[in-house]
Amino acid sequence: MMSERQRKFRENYKAEISPFYSGLLHIAVMYAAGISAIYYCISQLSGAGWEWWLVLPTFIAGNFVEWAMHRYVMHRKIDVFALRAIYDRHTRQHHQYFTDNDITIDTTREFRIVFFPWRVLITLGVGGVILGGLASVIFNPNAGYIVFLTMVGQYLIYETFHYCCHVHENWFVRNMPFVNTIRRHHTAHHNQGIMMKYNMNLTFPIADWFLNTSDVKRSLLGTLFNGYSEKYVKEELKPVMARFRNDDSRVTLDGPLLTAEEERIVAA
Repeated sequence: MMSERQRKFRENYKAEISPFYSGLLHIAVMYAAGISAIYYCISQLSGAGWEWWLVLPTFIAGNFVEWAMHRYVMHRKIDVFALRAIYDRHTRQHHQYFTDNDITIDTTREFRIVFFPWRVLITLGVGGVILGGLASVIFNPNAGYIVFLTMVGQYLIYETFHYCCHVHENWFVRNMPFVNTIRRHHTAHHNQGIMMKYNMNLTFPIADWFLNTSDVKRSLLGTLFNGYSEKYVKEELKPVMARFRNDDSRVTLDGPLLTAEEERIVAA
C-alpha cells in the first residue's frame, strides 16, 4: 500500500512533467535508434565466424558495468555535474517514486521516470564506437561491429526489463523466464531499507550473484531462474526489509537512516 510520503512525491513529480513530453515518442526514438544501429552493424558483417564469440565477454563485462554504475554512480552522490544529475534522477527521484509497496505506473507520461533520457543512448553509442573501433583494430571490422551491436542490444534489454519491472502484474511478467526473476529482484531493490546495497543488476543478476549483493542465497542458475520465489531471501535481511516496508519515517531523499545494527546487516 502506497504511503502518504510516496503519494505526495508522485503527485509533485507528475505535476512537473512538461506538457510537451510524450512517453510514446520517448521510447519510439530510443528503440528505433537502437534497432537501427543493430541492423546497420549486422548489414556490415562479412563472413563473421569466430567473432560472434565476442558477444559473451562483451555481455559479461556489460553486466558488471551495469552493476557498478548502479552501485557507485546511481546510488552514490558525487559532486560532479553529470554524475550528480544521474544520482539525483535515480536515488532522489526514481527511488522516491517507486517502492516495493507500489512499483507500478499507470500512464505513458510516467515513462519519464522509468526510461533513461535519450542522452544515455547517445553516450552509450559514443562508448560503443570507441570500444568497437578498438576491437576492429585489434581483430577485424567484424569484431568491431559485433562488440557495438552487443552493447546496444544489452542496453535495449536493460530498458525493456526495467519497463517490465514497473508495469502492472500480467501473465507475461509473471511467467516469462528471466523477466519474472528480474521483476521480483528489482522490486526487492526498491525496498528502502536495502536499496543502497542490494540487487543492483537490472538485466540478469549475474554480477549480484558473483559479488554477493543479491538478496537471495542461491546458485547462479537458481538466482537467474528464481522467478517470484521469496523462499531463498536471506534471513538476516527480512527484518530490515519488513521494517522499511511498513514504516518510511526514516527514509530521506538520499536513502534510509539505518541503525548501527541495520548497517551491519546490510553491509554484510
